[in-house]
Amino acid sequence: MASAARLDLDGNPIKPMTICMIGAGGFIGSHLCEKLMAETMHKVLAVDVYNDKIKHLLEPATHPWSDRIQFYRVNIKHDSRLEGLIKMADLTINLAAICTPADYNTRPLDTIYSNFIDALPVVKYCSENNKRLIHFSTCEVYGKTIGSFLPKDSPLLQDPAYYLLTEDASPCIFGPIEKQRWSYACAKQLIERLIYAEGAENGLEFAIVRPFNWIGPRMDFIPGIDGPSEGVPRVLACFSNNLLRREPLKLVDGGESQRTFVYIKDAIEAVSLMIDNPGRANGHIFNVGNPNNEVTVRQLAEMMTEVYAKVSGEPPLEAPTVDVSSKEFYGEGYDDSDKRIPDMTIINKQLGWNPKTSLWDLLESTLTYQHRTYAEAIKQAIAKPTAS
Repeated sequence: MASAARLDLDGNPIKPMTICMIGAGGFIGSHLCEKLMAETMHKVLAVDVYNDKIKHLLEPATHPWSDRIQFYRVNIKHDSRLEGLIKMADLTINLAAICTPADYNTRPLDTIYSNFIDALPVVKYCSENNKRLIHFSTCEVYGKTIGSFLPKDSPLLQDPAYYLLTEDASPCIFGPIEKQRWSYACAKQLIERLIYAEGAENGLEFAIVRPFNWIGPRMDFIPGIDGPSEGVPRVLACFSNNLLRREPLKLVDGGESQRTFVYIKDAIEAVSLMIDNPGRANGHIFNVGNPNNEVTVRQLAEMMTEVYAKVSGEPPLEAPTVDVSSKEFYGEGYDDSDKRIPDMTIINKQLGWNPKTSLWDLLESTLTYQHRTYAEAIKQAIAKPTAS
């Protein structure tokens, strides 16, 4: 149980606060709620449309934290209760977003509305009521690296200046307007600029989080099991779905893009430090990722195949991967960034945070969860057409 004598990074007692968490029922929100209930005395007003991923925190009512978390079924697009909930809180954390690459160029209007228009009232209510805001953005705001415009054999590609992404120095480089994949990044960048302007002109206390591929249990969904059959989740859930169904993992454009991955529990620790250290976090944008866990998407697929064979006891397929074009997988208008490696200088300096979990360990933890949660359901779903 949490102790009342918790101290911040400067040795000051941390006072319990009320947090309005918008998007509390999602992947990140569920892990953050768990940590806040288990390790702090903060109270959470959990705002979302669904609560499946936090139901274990809400029921039964005999939990020691039951009086510190309340769920509000609110759609922030059109619910007059939103401002009242923000007024009740000391801090608002906005996690609400459409953040699945498959949606960016197939549902660009929904993507722009969700990530910019729907976030406007949250920023407005926080600013007008002098409430602190932690807003979740994305590493996608960086777009493409400077290095992506260099020849593939250029020696400059070894220079971190051409690919390392720094919050206060790196340019945000997007593709042409017809590449609607950038609708998400553009909407997220614009809301960042609005929040920054509210801070500069109206004194809004804020911190902005740029996640770099946070990975762990409860991430996204498995199509046809706890999400739409035609849905396309993010890469880890996509590959998990293929592994669970014993299908080849689909590598978009050869899987050459490079990414870094960080374990959700490491990342949540960073957010917890932002919550409890406003004097160090306010006014900053924070990369939250693990530059030590960098791989190509193809390497990720190979590693996940190996890890899943270990946790499931099932041998991998003879041909574990298959190449598909981005047009075939995502449709027209898709574009991609070549490489995303976060500079960790600012978060390390301000909050003393560094990620701990290796890529192998986070994949083993996540795929063990996926296998235990979904393997039997998928076997039954596969067997149904045959039985009928």
